[in-house]
Amino acid sequence: MQDQGEESPLVFSGEMKPYVIEDYKLQANDIVDINIKTSSKELNELIEIFQEDSRGGGMMMQGARGGGDIFFMNGYSIDENGMVELPLIGELKFAGLTAKEAKLLIESRMVEFVNEEDLFVRVRLGGIRYSALGEFNAAGKHSILQNRVTIFEAIANAGDLTVVAKRDELVLVRQYPEGSRMFRINLNNQKLLTSEFYFIQPNDMLYAEPMKIRELGTGVNFVQTFQLAVTTLSAVLLVLNAIN
Repeated sequence: MQDQGEESPLVFSGEMKPYVIEDYKLQANDIVDINIKTSSKELNELIEIFQEDSRGGGMMMQGARGGGDIFFMNGYSIDENGMVELPLIGELKFAGLTAKEAKLLIESRMVEFVNEEDLFVRVRLGGIRYSALGEFNAAGKHSILQNRVTIFEAIANAGDLTVVAKRDELVLVRQYPEGSRMFRINLNNQKLLTSEFYFIQPNDMLYAEPMKIRELGTGVNFVQTFQLAVTTLSAVLLVLNAIN
């Protein structure tokens, strides 16, 4: 028992939870940011010319600077067959590879044109794109230009959940190379911090179902729904009295 003269602690700290981070496998329709540089001025110029042509030239670059998703404008889109077309190399299959594996694949092909020590390759995801549907204050498609995004950051970016959203049964639909799978997530369970769902992945879909209170009326909370029910009942009674 705490003594009356003893002050309570200012901060209560919970148990440290280690992250579970899965290596994301690239999929069709993903957008990747690829940067290839060499010690050869001629090769660099050739790569830049190819990139300008494949990305739509200066007008598209200007549109990216004016706002919007810069990675969509400047990145490389993985087509429906899982392929990406790159300068000098041609088509490479990225689907099913991690960003690091894709980097190594590019390097293995670029050594045909330049020495390995004179080569720089970077491959990264063009941000995290996901959908937030249902009881979100800003439902729709969203993009966050980060390499890692927690599920709570994704919810905040979508305007947070409404007051009638089920926080113990958030639906997550995750895309895999072989198909899609649906999960139900309890946001109030601390085990979420150590699960593979704490960080969302590109193309995830979040769906927040409404609580039963939403089904009782059109009000966004119990008070509004109750007021609506009372008003409706009063109108019915007035009609019955008029008939009698």
